[in-house]
Amino acid sequence: MMTVTPRAHDLLWLDSNTPPQGITDPWVAEYWHCGLPVVVRRDTDPQGRIPVGIRGATRAQRAAGWVAPRRVVRVVTPEQLSRPAVLASSPYGQMAPLRAARQLAERPWPWQWGITGSVGYALATGAGVLHGDSDLDLTIRAPLPLSRALLETWQRLVSGLSCRADTQLETPAGAIALNEWLRDGRGLLKTCRGPRLVRSPWHVEE
Repeated sequence: MMTVTPRAHDLLWLDSNTPPQGITDPWVAEYWHCGLPVVVRRDTDPQGRIPVGIRGATRAQRAAGWVAPRRVVRVVTPEQLSRPAVLASSPYGQMAPLRAARQLAERPWPWQWGITGSVGYALATGAGVLHGDSDLDLTIRAPLPLSRALLETWQRLVSGLSCRADTQLETPAGAIALNEWLRDGRGLLKTCRGPRLVRSPWHVEE
C-alpha cells in the first residue's frame, strides 16, 4: 500500500486483478490486469475513493470506476514521463510524437510539464498504442499564475512540432486548453464538478 495524493492523468498500478469498483464492461475482464495502470480522472467521491479509468486496446474501449487509495502500489506521473532519459530509451523514439517531446525536453522551462494520453501510456507501459499520426497530449502544472509571455513561447513551439500537440494548463481549480485560453482570453475549465467558462484558470467565477 502507498500513501498517494493522485492528480488527474497520473498512472496507478493496483494490488490485484480485481477491476476498479463500478466497472463491469465485458472487455475489461478480458483485457485488463494489474500489470497495466489505471488513469486518474477528474471527479470527486465522498467516500475518498480515487476516480480512475481503464484504457482498452481501442479508442472505443474506455471504462470509468473508483479505487480505494490502499490498493495503489505504484504511481507514475506525467512529469516523470517527460524526462529526457525516459524519452531517449523509448522503443517508439523515431515516431513523430516522441521526436516532438524530445524537442520540448531540450528547453529549460520554469514549470513542471508532462506527457499524458496515448503517448504517456505507451512510455509507461510499452503497450503498442501509438501510430504514425498519434497526437501528443501535454500538461503544464500551474499551482500559481504563470507568465503569459512564456506560455506563448511554449505554445509557438508546440504549434510548430512535427505532430499535432495539445496542452492542458492544470491549476488548482481545474484544467483548461492552453491554446484556447491564450487565443480567446477565456475558455472551458474542466473541474471535478463539470466544465466552467472562465477568464482566469486559477479562479472559478460564480
